[in-house]
Amino acid sequence: MPQEMEGSGWAYTRACPLPQAVLGEFSASSVACVLTGSIFNLLRAQFYITKDYLAQPMTEDDVLSEFRASEALLEGHFKLSSGRHSAHYLQCARVLMDPMRASRLAAAIAAKIPRELRSKVDKVVSPAMGGVIIGHEMGRALGTEAIFLERPTGTFELRRGFRLEQGDKVLVVEDVVTTGLSSKEAMAAVAEAGGEVVALAALVDRTDEGVRFDVPYFPLIQISFPTFAEDNLPAELAAIPVTKPGSRK
Repeated sequence: MPQEMEGSGWAYTRACPLPQAVLGEFSASSVACVLTGSIFNLLRAQFYITKDYLAQPMTEDDVLSEFRASEALLEGHFKLSSGRHSAHYLQCARVLMDPMRASRLAAAIAAKIPRELRSKVDKVVSPAMGGVIIGHEMGRALGTEAIFLERPTGTFELRRGFRLEQGDKVLVVEDVVTTGLSSKEAMAAVAEAGGEVVALAALVDRTDEGVRFDVPYFPLIQISFPTFAEDNLPAELAAIPVTKPGSRK
């Protein structure tokens, strides 16, 4: 017998494990989930998440499990894109290389954003390269277009025919936020292109306490690995050859 999902009008069975998100305004008495094959996959892709109804948020342990499963938590000596150094690095490209995992993580980020704010979003904008995949999945999660910024000359700009309409409400999405500089530059580029940033979201927050933004900020998880200036490295870290795993050289 189908088991009804709490808070929704849909029913599901083990043979049809739809994600725990509301798939529309339907009653359980009129719709039974007996979908299989391509029809099920189409509906899952189309209705996995909406601006108004979402799956349950992930716990911190859930998120870390996703990183561990994808071998995305690295140890060594890393120079971050911010210019600071760390003994740990979260390789978000690895955790996002599985499309279903990326979709789950984006849904969890979206679940942290209040419904009223989600409903305002006209476009998702993310900075390349790191934000492209999670930004795309956030667009899917919210049912809106996702575009990205590039900086071919050192300054973020929209290219490839991407554009914002004047007054578009924009959610800026990052993979990792450390100093906040890239996020602030991306938000400035959105404003210059005519958009209005209503919130910032990120997969991982590595900011220090002093980092502040002018819009609401919704990271999925906060991880506080110590970071160091290049001229102030601990001896044990300085003894390890440095690598720069990010997208900027």
